Amino acid sequence: MADNKAKQGGADRALIALTEKYEVAYWSKKFKVTPAKLKYAVKKVGHSAKKVEAYIKEQKHRASDKARIALSEPYEVRYWSKKFKITPAKLRAAVAAAGHSSKKVAAYLTASKKKAKKATKKTAKKKAA
Repeated sequence: MADNKAKQGGADRALIALTEKYEVAYWSKKFKVTPAKLKYAVKKVGHSAKKVEAYIKEQKHRASDKARIALSEPYEVRYWSKKFKITPAKLRAAVAAAGHSSKKVAAYLTASKKKAKKATKKTAKKKAA
């Protein structure tokens, strides 16, 4: 539906008209997303600016938190413990040592596994000798 420029006000400001280039440009700039992402969000949740803004914020939040380990959330502790194949206690220790980044924790765990393998080889050699 084309934007009626004669009607201006709250109801018009609350809706996003994808058929108007200037509105797509305005809302894209306001929400700091590309026009394609704005159009996708409008198709997902409707033309309401509030709903689109909430959807975009949720998507940005999800994207930024995917690589972060939140120990305060039990479901995250279960997820990351399964993913790294370690106990929740070891996960907490690894996060304390390496930080909340899943990449840093993975690198820390890999390095500690290598150290553990070297230590077991040394003890095996001592026992054999």
